[in-house]
Amino acid sequence: MGIKRSSIVYILFLLCHLGGTGLFAQTSEQKALETKREQLEKEIKEINRLLFAEKKEKGNVLDQMEAMDHKINVRQQLIRVTNQQSNLLNRQINTNIRNIGKLRDDLDRLKEDYGNMILKSYQNKSQESRLMFLLSSEDFFQAFKRLQYMKQYTQYRKEQGEQILVKTDELTQLNKDLSEQRKEKDRLVAENTAVKNQLFKEMQSQKELLNTIKRNESKYATQIKNKQQEAKRIDAQIERLIRMAIAASNKETTKSSGTKAASSSTFVLTPEATIVANNFSANKGKLIWPVEKGIKRQGFGIYKDAVYPGIKHQSNGVIIATDPGSQARSIFEGEVIAILSVPGGNKGVQIKHGNYISTYYNLSTVNVKKGDKVSIKSNLGEIYTSKTNGNTQLKFYLYRDSTKLNPEDWIYQL
Repeated sequence: MGIKRSSIVYILFLLCHLGGTGLFAQTSEQKALETKREQLEKEIKEINRLLFAEKKEKGNVLDQMEAMDHKINVRQQLIRVTNQQSNLLNRQINTNIRNIGKLRDDLDRLKEDYGNMILKSYQNKSQESRLMFLLSSEDFFQAFKRLQYMKQYTQYRKEQGEQILVKTDELTQLNKDLSEQRKEKDRLVAENTAVKNQLFKEMQSQKELLNTIKRNESKYATQIKNKQQEAKRIDAQIERLIRMAIAASNKETTKSSGTKAASSSTFVLTPEATIVANNFSANKGKLIWPVEKGIKRQGFGIYKDAVYPGIKHQSNGVIIATDPGSQARSIFEGEVIAILSVPGGNKGVQIKHGNYISTYYNLSTVNVKKGDKVSIKSNLGEIYTSKTNGNTQLKFYLYRDSTKLNPEDWIYQL
């Protein structure tokens, strides 16, 4: 009767396991890569829109160099992700080629077995042969068993025919998938080529900008010095105001509770403040952005200078570029504990969330005052737009007591 039923079941299971499960896993990975690629493309568009509009080309060379360096880094990430997608598609294509070969072999075996079965059935299909097969039974029980066998044989023929149709459909679908995957791969290769060409142009522009800097090193050095001094002034005032807020809060808390004065570096929390702090902590990685929309211009921590890698810069917060006229917004409920005003700089707002403090700096106007209770998304003030380069950038800082935190760990997908 050809190959056994158990063999057919095993072959189908094996094909489903190899072709189905593997393909599902690869498809999930492909979707994740596609999502990442779309995010990077969106980020590049936002960089071009927020940092490279024609009206902003007059900005200082330091801003231009850092913006160009940021865009090149994102462009390189995009190329890497697209390459990963292309490599994954290669693996999927190779898997499909192997599965197609196996399906064809299995289909050939099924057709051969089915042909042999049909031939045997034809040779013994006469009504007389079937009748004689039944009448030659030694007793009624044997005749009944032979009748059941004939029915099972007929059913088996039907099932093998259906299996041939199933495998034919699978083969057709795999060939279709293979064709689509090859088209997708060609599209990715073409896109990657375009991105690489654009990257080359940007690197040439960066090289030209670098040559301009080399010819005016003293001017660039002055810009770096001014930037570092401004950062130090902002950091110093933020930390001074935090120490003052901790001292004032602890004095009030210990006075009302009759306890001894606490450390000047950590808040003594009331039961209500403890609830706010716990809620804030529970939302780590899920907090909203301090602007409605924008891109991260500069991350937290130590980073190399865009021109002279030997020079290191320290960023105690993050810088977010956004649209002119945008408002800074509170990332969580809390209380305004200070309004910053840096000499020679712009304004800022500090909000206490239990023992966490968020700071929003580089505001042209402020909508709140010290002591105000704010809710999540409360507008705090308009972010300053530079008259020199047209950039609108919020400087955002996060502390737990007097300890600096990386906002990228707390704000969703920052």
